[in-house]
Amino acid sequence: MPIGNRSYDPQEFESRIYQFWLDRRAFEAEDASPRESFSIVIPPPNITGSLHMGHALTATIQDTIVRYQRMLGKNALWLPGTDHAGIATQMVVERHLAKTEKLSRHDLGREKFVERVWEWRNQYGGRITEQHKALGASVDWGRERFTLDDGLSRAVREAFVRLYEDGLIYRAERMIQWCPRCRTALSDLEVVHVETKGELWSFAYPLADGSGEIVVATTRPETMLGDTAVAVHPEDERHRALIGRSVRHPILDRTFAVVGDPILVDPKFGTGAVKVTPAHDPSDFECGRRNALPFLRMLDEDGKVTAAGGPFAGLDRAKAREAVKEKLTELGLFRGSKEHVHAVGRCQRCETVVEPMVSTQWFANMKPLAEPAIAAVREGKTVILPEQWTKTYFHWLEGIQDWCISRQLWWGHRIPAWYCPCGETIVAREAPAKCPKCGGAELRQDEDVLDTWFSSGLWPCSTLGWPAPTPAFRTFYPTSVMETGFDILFFWVARMMMMGLRMTGEVPFRTVVLHGMVLDAQGRKMSKTRGNAIDPLDVTAKFGTDALRFTLASYSAQGQSMKLDPKRIEGYRFFCNKIWNAVRFMEGALGDGPLGPVPSRPADLGNRWILSRLDETTAAVRAALDGFRLDEACAALYAFTWRELCDWYIEWTKPALYARDPATATVKEETRSTLQHVVETTLRLLHPVIPFLTEELWQEMPRSTHSFAPGASVPGAVIPTLARAPYPAVDPARRDTDAAARFQALQDLVTTVRSVRAEYNIGPSQRITARVVFAPEAGEELRWLLAPEVVGRIGTLCSADVTAASPGDDLSGHALGVAGKLTVAVPLAGIVDVAAERVRHEKELAKVRKELEGLEKRLANPEFTAKAPGEVVAEMRERIAHSRDRCAQIEDAIQRLAQLV
Repeated sequence: MPIGNRSYDPQEFESRIYQFWLDRRAFEAEDASPRESFSIVIPPPNITGSLHMGHALTATIQDTIVRYQRMLGKNALWLPGTDHAGIATQMVVERHLAKTEKLSRHDLGREKFVERVWEWRNQYGGRITEQHKALGASVDWGRERFTLDDGLSRAVREAFVRLYEDGLIYRAERMIQWCPRCRTALSDLEVVHVETKGELWSFAYPLADGSGEIVVATTRPETMLGDTAVAVHPEDERHRALIGRSVRHPILDRTFAVVGDPILVDPKFGTGAVKVTPAHDPSDFECGRRNALPFLRMLDEDGKVTAAGGPFAGLDRAKAREAVKEKLTELGLFRGSKEHVHAVGRCQRCETVVEPMVSTQWFANMKPLAEPAIAAVREGKTVILPEQWTKTYFHWLEGIQDWCISRQLWWGHRIPAWYCPCGETIVAREAPAKCPKCGGAELRQDEDVLDTWFSSGLWPCSTLGWPAPTPAFRTFYPTSVMETGFDILFFWVARMMMMGLRMTGEVPFRTVVLHGMVLDAQGRKMSKTRGNAIDPLDVTAKFGTDALRFTLASYSAQGQSMKLDPKRIEGYRFFCNKIWNAVRFMEGALGDGPLGPVPSRPADLGNRWILSRLDETTAAVRAALDGFRLDEACAALYAFTWRELCDWYIEWTKPALYARDPATATVKEETRSTLQHVVETTLRLLHPVIPFLTEELWQEMPRSTHSFAPGASVPGAVIPTLARAPYPAVDPARRDTDAAARFQALQDLVTTVRSVRAEYNIGPSQRITARVVFAPEAGEELRWLLAPEVVGRIGTLCSADVTAASPGDDLSGHALGVAGKLTVAVPLAGIVDVAAERVRHEKELAKVRKELEGLEKRLANPEFTAKAPGEVVAEMRERIAHSRDRCAQIEDAIQRLAQLV
């Protein structure tokens, strides 16, 4: 649709353009192609989710990377998919059942409940897919995967069996983290530790022989119901004589020993004696194993006291805490309490306080998996960006603990283990028909499912067909880049490294690029509860998708979180509007006549300059995109497009484009070709970040200038698309240092005249005179600025009649400005209202002086400079320097005005 007089309205064309891409199969990759392959898999969002700004940032960065690689002519695959999200999805469906049908999953039974979850997934699970389309994600939708697809489920079973057969998966009774609300085991990474104000509560255990007592302190008094020892340091003189003696449980009818344990006990902390609950504390668990203590479980899966708790059985843990404290106080055993800040573990999913407890679960032995993952990064097989995260990656993997991989859920990959009444455990890829030991057929499959991150860890290879050697796997694995948030470096990235190397012998990706979090304008984490969450689709409806994408990409410095202010998005909508208007101007200015080739060295200064700057910008943008520095690429694109192409070059072209003099016909045709070439190339440069707008505009560009990268045409493609056009190449032959220097001098002159106009409030429609004084050291070097073919263009750019002045001329009553080696003098008599301007300048001077005084007073305060962050102090010094300069400028302006009185 021709641009014509249409205004920029992204809602009018975005959905149409996306369908245009789908119809032309613009995002499809080929399993067999002579072109270089590039691949990236999308971090699979949960099917329960809807798009938030974190998703929008990930989608923007990945789409920019993939579109760029596709335009380089590569066989680029961006593979989409979603995650079954075990705990999250099960919780959502359970709540839905309870609300709509007053049913629990247990009312339905496992099979029926899982059927309901699949129904829910089929009805609602595609929401985020449609939202990704709204963001312009150029994924190959024909390859969309789901972590519970048949192929991916086979891959999960294959990985489990291999690890089991290699002795790296085992079932054992170990200490795990348990969520009483989700009623499942959690991995250590799924527990968020929150600094919490609590109470360190002290009480006494009487010695069994009645000869004394030993005082212990705890933040969880209720767990004393499961104590099976008191530990002291064997070298602590206060307690050493008690080792081997027994204490009496004051509530329950049993006794237990005092043990010496130099690992568990710090004699400098508290009383130097520690109560030991081996079944409910990780450190106590290890102490129990070292000292062969009984493991007494006093809390069940619902967080209620078990029968082991005697009179407190059935109480919720919170009520049990108060009841135990009350009972111990009643028995005269309370020995004081004090406020204590400590880290309390909470479930990442529901924020419930988790309970450490001994439980029989499936575990993965991680150290043998971690070692190759560490080596791969050390050897450069995989590079992590930004580099500082490499140290964090090593630190976590070098201290890795075994991973609890079983979950007490119904939704997920069921563990491929079967139990026979004879005691045999069979781990197999498919359900066994009979027990290999006794031949019995009464086999029962394990009730648990695997941690969601187990299947996610296989995502790069399973989505490409592994364990089968599919054409897609051979072509696209290892993938090229894994781009994701730094917050899941351990949850996901490290696990993909470990699983990928173990299963395939290859790293899953060559480069890891980490981005930060999207915060609100005040630097706070976005959340619905805080009320500061921004819905990306609300933003795109208001400002357009391209404006949001350019904002996110502009502030996506690697590994750094960004503060997102809607005003920034609005600002980039103005940028998109600027691009639209530039193309609309070009469309009208070029007319319908044919366009010739751009000369290798144009005669016109502006044409030579813009071609040189275009090539420099192309080089800068390509270097930034090659290094995954999207913020730097956007900065270069913005500066060139807005300031140089729109603000300078387009204004420069107008006299030539609208000229009717036959003598200037050559320059006019040269300018027409150059303008078209520069605008078309700029659209290609911008396309990876701003795809919708650039495609809509590019479709209206003259067809004769379009060229395509090898392999750009795909089966069924009829109309070319910018998504498959070649990315601009660097052409050093276009660099012109002379044109750059000359145009810079011209810009300095025009900018100085414009500054004078602004300083003295001279309207843009008022023609003025600008006298140029050439400094002696400039000689004849800059006289070309007053050549007829140049001075007229300068006058057009600043609405001034530009003439020469001599160094000895009387310039009193003139406003002066310095433009490099030139001085620009603008006579003010008869142009400005002297009285009004003097009043305006004096008011501004008073305001700036007051601000300066306040800034200097704050900076002079030693307490401020001592406590304020360095960057705040540096910023204040900059503001002071700017204010002083501004005062000097205003004082000079007032002096100039005084000469006119």
